[in-house]
Amino acid sequence: MEKQPRGSSTNNGDTRAEKNSILAQKSQDAELGGGQKRIDAQHNKGKLTARERLELLLDKGSFQEIGKFVEHRSHEFGLEKQRFLGDGVVTGYGRISRRLVYVFSQDFTVFGGSLSEAHAEKIVRIMELAMKNGAPVIGLNDSGGARIQEGVVSLGGYADIFYRNTLASGLIPQISAVMGPCAGGAVYSPAITDFILMVENTSYMFVTGPNVVKTVTHEEVSSEELGGAMTHSTKSGVTHFRDANELQCIRRIQQLLSYMPQNCEEDPPQLPYSAKESEQRPALNNIVPDNPNQPYDMREVVAGIVDTDSFLEVHQDYAENIIVGFARLGGRSIGIVGNQPASLAGVLDINASKKGARFVRFCDSFNIPLLVLEDVPGFLPGTDQEWNAIITNGAKLLYAFSEATVPRVTVITRKAYGGAYDVMNSKHIGADMNYAWPSAEIAVMGAKGAAEIIFKREIKQAENPEEQLQKKVDEYTETFANPYRAASRGYVDEVIYPEDTRTKLLLAFEMLENKVDKLPKKKHGNIPL
Repeated sequence: MEKQPRGSSTNNGDTRAEKNSILAQKSQDAELGGGQKRIDAQHNKGKLTARERLELLLDKGSFQEIGKFVEHRSHEFGLEKQRFLGDGVVTGYGRISRRLVYVFSQDFTVFGGSLSEAHAEKIVRIMELAMKNGAPVIGLNDSGGARIQEGVVSLGGYADIFYRNTLASGLIPQISAVMGPCAGGAVYSPAITDFILMVENTSYMFVTGPNVVKTVTHEEVSSEELGGAMTHSTKSGVTHFRDANELQCIRRIQQLLSYMPQNCEEDPPQLPYSAKESEQRPALNNIVPDNPNQPYDMREVVAGIVDTDSFLEVHQDYAENIIVGFARLGGRSIGIVGNQPASLAGVLDINASKKGARFVRFCDSFNIPLLVLEDVPGFLPGTDQEWNAIITNGAKLLYAFSEATVPRVTVITRKAYGGAYDVMNSKHIGADMNYAWPSAEIAVMGAKGAAEIIFKREIKQAENPEEQLQKKVDEYTETFANPYRAASRGYVDEVIYPEDTRTKLLLAFEMLENKVDKLPKKKHGNIPL
């Protein structure tokens, strides 16, 4: 009889099958999260599960999970009797439009998605992989906050995440989608990331909840009023996008990623583009009204310049006197900053300055060229603005443009008055190309105000002060309220017909695509925060 090799067993097949069965069962348990009952409860709230969200977000079949069988290590307050594989967060990597991304998706069906030491370690792990490999991180947040039973180790877990968020800032894109509660310390990770998305009626963010607010300040407020998607997209500006449902939110993430590179060392993806016989846009000739005080919608200018349907507006409902967003020009990804004459006449105020500065700095971090569309009558006057530091906040926008080394092009469509002219990417703070339409007015202030100051005595002594004022207004307008004085000094490179704007910009950005500009060597600047 033939001897069997040492260590062999006649039931090897049975052993292997048993081990495979254990693995299959553990995988099934992990994928069920907190169990079917809690999954049904999640669905009844109009919310998807952590895994369903990832399935919609990532290319089909591309998700590779990391830490699927991780469990918490706590023994206090009965937690040792409640262990769920994965510990309330699904982490891993996958692809969106064939591009590598790292993801985490909090599972509300497990301890309400609360963050434990092990939960935090899983998130930190994929963040560190993302930084090493130069790929974006996307966080799908749905958590009740710190796991109270774990005490300080849970708080330490949050700080570990915040630290990695800060290290990753400007290195790789970071996107946070808030798809449920996000309260207390949990809010600071999304706040450090580049973009925050929220879902109407099912997500909210606040440092202290309605009950604490009522106890401390005696204010009665709902979670939605205090920190819902509408509140943060219109009042605080905390969130950049507000979406009607989770599917729309996920599609927005995919769209947003298409405009940005994988990391700070790469250029944004460029789509194929075939130049047409003529890039002229005659419709642009009729957008700016003859009356300099009449509003118009700067979005019409944007639509007339960029590739068809390529504009993705950011912060659409916040600080509406300035427009920011991504678009494509000849297939190239660009960032757009434009004053909005249809809101507050396009003035710069505190919120507009912060909104613009944050966007400019993102684009500069990730090699996205900037196009500035300028029609600004100045900074908003008033005690409210001054007492709330318009000086410091306005300086943020000035600083952001001055520091940016990406290609920068400005088009002045109408007004460019006072210090706001300097701030809005003027030649003096490093803009590469500056164009002006014939309707441009580049001056210290409006003609009427200037005439009242310069010719105050003459107007007062005139037989007909009103007639004399109008005469001096016309004189000032002819001398300064046009683009030609600035062009004669070289502050404007060219005065162009509106219909030629797209052509000029296509050529300018193509010319600037290999621009190299370096800031003085230093640890970092001290932006006026």
